[in-house]
Amino acid sequence: MLFNSITYFYFFTIAFVLYWFLLRKDFRWQNLFLFIASYCFYGWWDARFLILIFISSIVDFVLGRAIFYQAIKKKKLHLLWLCMFINLGMLGFFKYYNFFIDSFSTLSANLGFQPNLKTLQIILPVGISFYTFQSLSYSIDIYRGKIKPTNDFISFMTFVSFFPQLVAGPIERASHLLPQFLKARSFKYDQLVSGFRFILYGLFKKMVIADRLAYFVDHIYNSPEKYDGFVLLAATFMFGFQIYCDFSGYSDIAIGSARLLGFDLMQNFKTPYWSKSFKDFWHRWHISLSTWFRDYVYIPLGGNRVSQSRWTANILLTFTLSGLWHGASLTFIIWGFLHGFLLVSEYFVTKFISLTKRISWVGFVITFPVVNVIWVFFRADSLDQSLYILSSFKNLNLSFLSKALSLFFENNEFREASISILASFPLFFLIEILANKTDFNKLIRNKSKIMRWSVYLVLVFMILIFGVLNSAPEFIYFQF
Repeated sequence: MLFNSITYFYFFTIAFVLYWFLLRKDFRWQNLFLFIASYCFYGWWDARFLILIFISSIVDFVLGRAIFYQAIKKKKLHLLWLCMFINLGMLGFFKYYNFFIDSFSTLSANLGFQPNLKTLQIILPVGISFYTFQSLSYSIDIYRGKIKPTNDFISFMTFVSFFPQLVAGPIERASHLLPQFLKARSFKYDQLVSGFRFILYGLFKKMVIADRLAYFVDHIYNSPEKYDGFVLLAATFMFGFQIYCDFSGYSDIAIGSARLLGFDLMQNFKTPYWSKSFKDFWHRWHISLSTWFRDYVYIPLGGNRVSQSRWTANILLTFTLSGLWHGASLTFIIWGFLHGFLLVSEYFVTKFISLTKRISWVGFVITFPVVNVIWVFFRADSLDQSLYILSSFKNLNLSFLSKALSLFFENNEFREASISILASFPLFFLIEILANKTDFNKLIRNKSKIMRWSVYLVLVFMILIFGVLNSAPEFIYFQF
């Protein structure tokens, strides 16, 4: 069930009415209803995978309590390791089993061995990386003494499976989201309006920008050998905007849907392409994941409270693991490692060269193109394809422009996608400039009524005229 589908519209409308008009007198009944609705939402893809999220939730609920009430510190740690083993074991099996088997077989063959290891036909459960990290952080925070375990089983199960952010985040912490399930929620007009704003802008970014850019990116990346360096470079930058609008669009719709139900989710993006450094980029991009790795990987490794060599290793390891989290492929690992390398390099460079506010734009000029170029490793199907595309960038010419012009007049799909992007991108660009380090809701809420409704109507018009309506393309991060 996709946010950009008519099915989700019907599902959420029914859920909204039942939640607020029939069950509003008792938040416990609301929680039970949300639990059932969330499992129906997740089961819409494949009901078989409900058992996985159920097991993950049960494990953390039971072991979280056991960790809290265990007086012996060593046994607390053993219980935490057991919790991590079960959660990460399920994630590792479904997401990484074939990757590690293939990698081990290749390494063994290079060393002269012929291991008889077979891969399995494993289907990756949608959203498993997201709900595993969310559920696991609950037990870790209990072990650290940051939170206490809840006695409300239904509230906890709903916290793990909450359908607005279940499949692709934001990855919420129990300290922020769980208490919201443990108290009564009231129907607030301001929260309702802000929720609709998030959803509207999210749909615009997904259906108008991301899904239209996907037409160009998919065609070019599916057959990169047919195109020259200029076209491949353009497609790579287009993918940068595609993945941003696709993923931030999902996050906005998730935040908006949650607000319509009386919940507040964390902001996941803050106009990351206006970043003036690689460090700034990771303070703005996929914030819920970057802060998760910061708190549960980087800081436990010692963070920046160690020697520079150890700190460098901590950064590189954290970002390499972040790359691996995104996918069981060497390209994702390289993508993560490169971001860690850029952060380390930036740190040492800025120790000797500091940019004043007057010339801080230099940081943007460096950060924006580099971040987009290394998206090649994220989008390409293999390492060989990544290297081929990167090598093509040295041969840039504008010969494709004449072909693109002829395609515009001869190919209906090409023309439709081109017109949609040319018509909608200036509006998207303007909003992103004005909403620097904030969000669409905060940008628009204090404007005059005429201004607000003008923007709403323009966005609705853009979605209806230029959006991809005849299908509901999946969100990119569903594969992670």
